[in-house]
Amino acid sequence: MNFSDFGLCDSLMDGLDSMGFFKPTPIQEQVIPDILNGHDVIACAQTGTGKTAAYLLPLLHKISRNDIAHTSALIISPTRELALQIDNAFQGFAYFTHASSIAVYGGSDGMTFDREKKALTEGASVIIATPGRLLSHLNLGYVKFDQLDCLVLDEADKMLDMGFYDDILRIIRHLPAQRQNLFFSATMPPKMRDLAKRILKDPKEVNIAISKPAAGILQGAYLTFDSQKTPLLTKILLEKDLASVLIFASTKSGAKALERELQLKKLPAKSIHSDLSQEERENVLLSFKSRLTKILVATDILSRGIDIDNIGLVINYDVPSDAEDYVHRVGRTARAESTGEAITFINEKDQRRFAQIEQLIEREIPKYPLPEELGAGPAWNPLTRQKHYHRPGGGGKSGSGGKGRKHFRHNKKPKA
Repeated sequence: MNFSDFGLCDSLMDGLDSMGFFKPTPIQEQVIPDILNGHDVIACAQTGTGKTAAYLLPLLHKISRNDIAHTSALIISPTRELALQIDNAFQGFAYFTHASSIAVYGGSDGMTFDREKKALTEGASVIIATPGRLLSHLNLGYVKFDQLDCLVLDEADKMLDMGFYDDILRIIRHLPAQRQNLFFSATMPPKMRDLAKRILKDPKEVNIAISKPAAGILQGAYLTFDSQKTPLLTKILLEKDLASVLIFASTKSGAKALERELQLKKLPAKSIHSDLSQEERENVLLSFKSRLTKILVATDILSRGIDIDNIGLVINYDVPSDAEDYVHRVGRTARAESTGEAITFINEKDQRRFAQIEQLIEREIPKYPLPEELGAGPAWNPLTRQKHYHRPGGGGKSGSGGKGRKHFRHNKKPKA
């Protein structure tokens, strides 16, 4: 199947041709006809499968065929980074159309707010916004959605994780009752299904490879004590010649600490976290995307705007708190049918959580042996909480828990 088979307008096809897009991905192939036919849609697909284009293209087709200028669609995203990413994709697809967009994601000064207010009052075909910032404008009374045709929630699962449930309901009160609703997500937790039942009307549901990492990802794990994590991370980064590495930490303080540790080791690393200004965050992402920065340390919340191909390695420095977040994290590599690698560090407290991840993806992930110089890690026993462990340098079995691909030649004895 080709994009031409959807019957999209000529100006939109010109944009697709200029960008080199000819064949739709599976999520696009299934979702675009339903959106064009006016159905509400709830779509779940792993990251990197083309969800953004799956809703932007049919929206742009409808806007291009409507000669009456009005705000046709509202797209809500959980983070500034993702809002900016969606807006950039919109600009590319809409280049040959008359459609316009506004990205409303906040900033650190009043001038940014004033610019957003002016843009919102003057209007645009599509508004792309984060929930909190949009509510700030809506509460002041000058934003009108009387003629809105479509509401899109992108990364809806993450918005709920971030506590935006009530904000979304408040935003919806400002929208016309008759509209099309589109939910897109990497995962489908029960809380999101509850929200969908409240908002969507007789939706078409599409699931593409739900909760399964892409086939091109080589997955592995190390059983480590917390004191072993940074030495192990440093060794991996020094011995692997990769153009880009994405490291996930659970907290912003952890991300900043890792950045300092890696820079002390002369490794080209930067972190992205909420303490940075919007301009600083955009500069960090641009540096990583252009390969000026090879190593990026991020938290789950800020990772949703990282849309970069050919990330060779994803490292979970901390096991994610939600099993489905693992799928999203490792999905940052092996995008668009490429290959990649994902490694997770598992301390003794996170073993049960990692076992839940393996249950979710229906496969056992190999546990690699630690390099000899790091000593032994904890034994793999996720069913019961261990009271005693072999400490690094304390002897005993390595507790690798399984065989897998070896990353280091640490089984050889050092030369005299």
